[in-house]
Amino acid sequence: MPSATPTLYHNPRCSKSRGALALLNERGIEPRIVAYLEQPPSVEALRTLLARLGVDARALLRKGEAEYKELGLDDPTLDEAALIAAMHAHPRLIERPILVVGERAVIGRPPERVLELLD
Repeated sequence: MPSATPTLYHNPRCSKSRGALALLNERGIEPRIVAYLEQPPSVEALRTLLARLGVDARALLRKGEAEYKELGLDDPTLDEAALIAAMHAHPRLIERPILVVGERAVIGRPPERVLELLD
């Protein structure tokens, strides 16, 4: 079990997010919950999250959300700063769930991926 308290970026209305939380709870892990829809991560927090995930901003975008199309986020000329600003302003665009343990993070899709950080 990791020494740092795991943090879960969680949307309780999302089945994948609930599944990831259930997997953690089954293993006796009570993560710190970040209700990112209610308290969107700052631009700096998003940059840190992307670095821990090892992905660019486009990989963290939920392309099926209405805001994705409305904001024209499929435009390949948009840079990281523009995409991160969009996720901060419209947190529904952030893929979920995300588990952070120390300096590492993983997107819980499928939910079992969160277990990768528990070794």
